[in-house]
Amino acid sequence: MNPIPSIFNERFISMTVLGGKENVPNIRMNVAAVLINKSWSSYRSKMIENLMHCGFSEIISIEADRENYSIEYLSRKFPFVKVVVPQENATEGELINIGVSQASSDYVLVLRDSLDFSKEILTPTLAAKLTEDGAFAITPRLLGKDNFSFPVLFSPSIKKAALNVLSTSIVSDGSPNLFPFDNIALYNRRRFIEMGGFDYTIVSDYWQNLDFSFRAWLWGEEIRFSTAFCLSYTSEVPILETGASQFSNRFYLKNLVPRFYADHGAIPNSSFFAFWGSSSCGFFEALNRFKEAKEWVRQNEFRFKRDVLDLVENWGRK
Repeated sequence: MNPIPSIFNERFISMTVLGGKENVPNIRMNVAAVLINKSWSSYRSKMIENLMHCGFSEIISIEADRENYSIEYLSRKFPFVKVVVPQENATEGELINIGVSQASSDYVLVLRDSLDFSKEILTPTLAAKLTEDGAFAITPRLLGKDNFSFPVLFSPSIKKAALNVLSTSIVSDGSPNLFPFDNIALYNRRRFIEMGGFDYTIVSDYWQNLDFSFRAWLWGEEIRFSTAFCLSYTSEVPILETGASQFSNRFYLKNLVPRFYADHGAIPNSSFFAFWGSSSCGFFEALNRFKEAKEWVRQNEFRFKRDVLDLVENWGRK
């Protein structure tokens, strides 16, 4: 496994960038729309037209499929859209990191081609209200394609010294949210970059998302839920793959092992044997991963504002 990245977009990804030379017509808010496209869609033009009518300051289309032959057509039809095509395999989080790095607006709304674009995605009035207190990230209410509710609000708990992630579809406005479902959220761009973005070495979508969001909470940021902000899927709702793996080990070391001492975070040496016993790694492999995580925490020690025990005990309290 590669070393833990210490800066935003540490791994260089070769990419092709088309368009984006003109201003988006009808700009009404300082929010960039980053559209993550996983497959070709005959409705792509309508998606972009809808985003344009919403009043976004920038529209950035990330094309995960390099064989999408409509890319050049779209860039000619919509010269204000910046189309980004990675020329190598990239993780889910890296695609979002790329979109954030290509934007210049204060906020970035991460969207997907699996969402319903037949209605307004975000209004300028709602965007202003959601961002008025400078929140790090705001997550929307998400509905299935037949408008059914499913769990989109998450909270942490500790059971028998292990982290449990609780979920519910019963929501209230302003509730804290442990992480955005499917990475869909309105992010403060500057603070997203300062956080280091998603860790590309964690290939699992679930653990990569949980790692980034957990880090935000431990480093003093907040992710809040909005009931006024609602989006719907047009296809099946993604299933969270939460199984343990080498990637959950890296999440564990970066987020659950560090302890907060007065003004900094640190990994105590005494926590190694507990990690080794649950990691399914050999002794020397576990030791190397432990040392690497310990050094990463040392580099970021003063960015920690709490540890997992404090986060769980004080969850929901402002």
